[in-house]
Amino acid sequence: MLLGETIGVALGALRANKLRSFLTMLGVVIGVGAVIAVVALGRGAQESVNAR
Repeated sequence: MLLGETIGVALGALRANKLRSFLTMLGVVIGVGAVIAVVALGRGAQESVNAR
């Protein structure tokens, strides 16, 4: 399968399953945000401990 054909099939699947696609993207965004928040909290705690 060529790259263009693969992209076309993928976009067609996204259009056919709009709710599923939206929920998947929302889950990815929430997951990435949660990881960033945990890393930021860890670094903040580490900086606080190092400052004492």
